[in-house]
Order: sequence, then C-alpha cells, then structure tokens
Amino acid sequence: MTNRITVSLDDEAQVALDELVGQAEKPQSELVREALVFYAANYDAATAEAGPNLEAYHQMLSSGEHVLLDVDFLHCFLDYVEDETGTPDPDFLELADQVSRYHAREYEHRFETLGELLDWLSFCGFLTVRETHGDTYHVVFPTESVKWFMTRFVERSAAKLSFELELEEGVSKVLMTEVRSEG
Repeated sequence: MTNRITVSLDDEAQVALDELVGQAEKPQSELVREALVFYAANYDAATAEAGPNLEAYHQMLSSGEHVLLDVDFLHCFLDYVEDETGTPDPDFLELADQVSRYHAREYEHRFETLGELLDWLSFCGFLTVRETHGDTYHVVFPTESVKWFMTRFVERSAAKLSFELELEEGVSKVLMTEVRSEG
C-alpha cells in the first residue's frame, strides 16, 4: 500500500533535494522515502546536540592535521621503533621531539594549566587523567610503550607553559604535578 503526502519545501530544502537527485540519480520520491527512513533510524543522533567533544573531533579531523588511528596500530608503531632491549631508535626520538617542540610553541598560547593540557590529550585518546589533589594528576596509560612515548611528549610539549612539570613514574601511570614559581 502506498500513502501519498504533500510536503512544502523551503529554498534550502529544495536545493538539498535537487543536489541529492543529481548525486544519487534517483527519483525525488524515492530519495524522500529513504531520507525519512534514515532519519527515523538515526533520530537520537540527529536531534542530540553535537557537544564540545564531537565538534572538537570534527575540527581535528576535517583540518587534515589529525587522523583516526586504531590503538593497535599505535602500539605496533611504538613497538617497532624499539630495539630488542626496549630502547627507542634515536632517529625516531629526534622526529618525535621535533613534533613535541612544535606543539610546545602551539600550546604556549593555548593552555594555561597542566589540567587543560592533560584534558586535551585525554580527549585525543592517548591517556586517562584523574586529578588527585591540587595540581597533581594521576595519568594512566594503556601500555608501557604508550606511557614512555606520551610522558616524553607531555614533558617536552609543556616546556613553554607558565609552570614547571614534575613527574613521578609508577608502573603503568605517572603522577604529573604543575609547579608554579612564586613571585
């Protein structure tokens, strides 16, 4: 059974429909039916606010500066740059430190506190952060290789921020403390 419906389209909706007809090479009525079914199936996502995380992900990915990377690939890369004793390749370290120095210049005007920097890196998925007291943070890493890599990155990329960074390493986590000089 087919039910008919009459719909009024504003200019924006008409342009969107015309573009879809041209791209999909399907009749208008078929596209409208598919769009309605799709919208119904994705109603919660379509009507929810994007939120700051989704917007930040979109900005990061759409700029081409960041990519999605399966965490297993990250571990493969980090394991590959270490020799049989677990020592990272010096050429890799120099390139990683170059990236850290670049980010230090970028972060100098972006972050005021260690908490802001760690929130950003946590958002990126490299670590998990729990504030313990004051300006001290428990930073938890998924693996030992991610721990050494990201600890090195945080230490070097925070170099131009307005505080000193103290690190106390544990087995799978690091206590990071923001220390401000008095005066």
